[in-house]
Order: sequence, then C-alpha cells, then structure tokens
Amino acid sequence: MAQPTTLLQTAQDIVVSSFTFDMARYLIAASLIAGLVWLLRRTRWASRKIQRREATRADLSREVFAAIRTVIVYTVMAVPMVWAFRHGYLHEYREPIGALAFGGYLMAMVLAHDTWFYWSHRAMHTRPLYRAFHRFHHLTITPTAWTAYSFAIPEAAVMFLFMPVWFALVPTPVPVVFTFLAIMILRNCMGHAGLELHPRGWASHPVLKWISTTTHHDMHHGTSYAHNYGFYFTWWDKLMGTEHPNYVATFDRVTAPATRDQPFTTSAPPQTTA
Repeated sequence: MAQPTTLLQTAQDIVVSSFTFDMARYLIAASLIAGLVWLLRRTRWASRKIQRREATRADLSREVFAAIRTVIVYTVMAVPMVWAFRHGYLHEYREPIGALAFGGYLMAMVLAHDTWFYWSHRAMHTRPLYRAFHRFHHLTITPTAWTAYSFAIPEAAVMFLFMPVWFALVPTPVPVVFTFLAIMILRNCMGHAGLELHPRGWASHPVLKWISTTTHHDMHHGTSYAHNYGFYFTWWDKLMGTEHPNYVATFDRVTAPATRDQPFTTSAPPQTTA
C-alpha cells in the first residue's frame, strides 16, 4: 500500500490514533500514580506528603483540561513528524536487536531527554520566555500526578520537539521508543505525585542520589522556581549549582518514620527566578 504523500493525507491517517494513544498514556499513568498515592495516604506513608497544602478541585480541573490541550498539540505536531518518516527525512532502526542493544538505545534516549529537559526547562525560566512558555505550569504550587501534562501551548511544543530532533540524529527501534514513552510519562507523574515514593536514604545514597525523587521536583513547584530543573536525574542540577541546598534535608524529613506530629515542608509561595 502506498504511503500518504501529503500532510493532509498523513493527518487523516494518524490524527485519531495519535490523539487516542497520547491521551490514554497520560490517563493510565496519572491514574496509576494518583491511585497509588490515594492508597498510601491511608497508611503510615501519609506522613510522606511533601506539602501541607492540598491541591484544589480547581487545580485538578485546570490540569486535566490543559492535558487535553497538550495532547492536541502533540497530535498536531505528530503529523509533520510522521510525514517526515514516510518521506525519508527521519528514519527508524528496522534490524532486530538483542537485549543489550535495546538497553543501550533506551539509556541513550533517557539521557538525551534528561539533558533536553534540563536545559529547555531552565531556558523557559528566563525572563524572555517564562510568561509565554512556563508560567502556566507554575500555576500549580502543589503538584499531583495530573499535573504531568499541564503545559501552555508553547511549552507543549518544546516538550514534543525532543522526539523529531532525536530521530533526526538516531534512528531508533520502535520497541525502544514505546518503552521510552512509557517510562517518560510514569516518571513525569511520579515527579508530580505530591507524596514521596522513593525509599528513605535515597537522596544521600552514593549511587541513587543521582536519580531524581518526587521531593526534588516538588520543591521546584512549592519552594523555589530557581532550583531543581532536572527530570530523571539530579546531575545537571548538581553540576550547574541549581539543586536546592535544602533538598537532602527536606527529603530526609519527608521520609522520616511517621510520628504523631509529623512535620510537613513549607508551602510558602515559591521564590521566582529571572
């Protein structure tokens, strides 16, 4: 069967499936993490709630509607990307690969995305870009799993652009891409969960400390906009001096064994950045 040759034909072919896939990916991951948080808050892990403040119904409504808008942006931008694949401007890797190669491709993609996220995120906190790109996301002070796709249109576009840039540089096996997309949305929802999901001692462990936690990103929303820009890992923040100086202490406090008067981290208005 001949491949569609125009953008319109490509759009007719993929719009419904692309929207359905991305919407389902968001809803499944957010529901899983939100459900886990709901269950854990009925156990002693309730003391791991990072902020005293609760997300409001207005917060949740804004975020879910924004997520629908984000998926629409992703769907629209998928059309020229698929068109580029079909016309040979982008390529996927079609040869069989073993487990070691699969893991190598996946790790490379995660590392590249972490770098893309850190630097684009940090750029969107500069004065020329913040209001148009990132201010909407920071209407959320107390994140939940539903915050994961709460983007303004320009920020959603920046988030999507990683994919065609990556494919232009690295033809990648389709199974690797789908695994990466699953990891990305789950980590996104975990980062916004509002309840620390990582074991006590993680933030100061000699190896695990390089992997981001829920507290790490929650502090970016609720404590200081000028810190903790990373996504999967903490090394860019550590290297560039943008990790919050109280991160480890906050993580240790949040993950301390539950007591009757378990303290919460502050929910004071976050510090802004230039």
